[in-house]
Amino acid sequence: MMNRLSVARALFSIACVVLASNGNAAAFPERPVRFVVASSPGGALDVLARLTGPKLTEKWGQPVVVDNRAGAGGVIGTEIVANANPDGYTILVIAQGFTANPYLYKKLPYRTPQDFSPITILATGPNVLVVHPSVKASSVKELVALARAQPGKLNYATSGVGAASHLSIEMFKRMSGVDMVHIPYKGAGAATAAVVGGQVQLLFTSTGAAIPHIRTGRLRALGVTTAKRSAVLPDVPTIAETGFPGFRVDGWYALLAPGSTPKPVVDRIYADVAAVLKMPDVAKRIESFGLEPNGLPPQEFSAYIRAELAKWGKVIREAGIKPE
Repeated sequence: MMNRLSVARALFSIACVVLASNGNAAAFPERPVRFVVASSPGGALDVLARLTGPKLTEKWGQPVVVDNRAGAGGVIGTEIVANANPDGYTILVIAQGFTANPYLYKKLPYRTPQDFSPITILATGPNVLVVHPSVKASSVKELVALARAQPGKLNYATSGVGAASHLSIEMFKRMSGVDMVHIPYKGAGAATAAVVGGQVQLLFTSTGAAIPHIRTGRLRALGVTTAKRSAVLPDVPTIAETGFPGFRVDGWYALLAPGSTPKPVVDRIYADVAAVLKMPDVAKRIESFGLEPNGLPPQEFSAYIRAELAKWGKVIREAGIKPE
């Protein structure tokens, strides 16, 4: 049994650790912070990082450096952060593919979600189901009827096997009972261009990528994937309200720190990022891309990640998508 002196020493040590952690959080950051963006420049992740980074630089008095590390569906950038010091100075900027990758790869160089400390979701937004104007369907119901009448005749484009665009349509196929042919492309731009050009009949894509083509009539929007209608496409119904209740796919873009990052540091980063997301000019810019500022607290984001892992694991197994 510990004597009083031993107990006192143990309590003193714990107090020192707590005070040190709180002190580090209060002083954070004392040097540049690195945003590792797990995608190439120009996409939504990159835009959000470069939009919020300068605002955090102003708050922190330290530069936020954006480091694009694309490749392997986000795995390359994610591994870098998983192996970084858990001190808050290396932060991952990642999309929803983070929660699909454990089921798409036989072995990952990190553990999901154990090797990460969730910070917050920067923004969310729907994908939209679009068809080429030559497709004789003006609604989701008409598309399903057409696909059922011609099984295996319609082709759908995606930005790659296991990408959000692929998983969205696999979920749609399972719920609607249709048979369509998958045509994977290397990236969302190529997939969207294939449908605009009429080489492929349909795809799920981001609202930001689709809106210019919808407005010019080169694509026809049939439904959005979120639980409520998009503010930038208010006349387009949700897929859930077109006869497929429960269909929901949220595009999300988020920040994670390495696992074991001290909670006071995570909380400090979260509070400052949440404040940035509420800035009118930042919110307006995010909304211009068809997205909505989010700012989910760390604990709620952690629960959300677990739910997303369960959902996409089920979809991938049922669709028979094999790990690479």
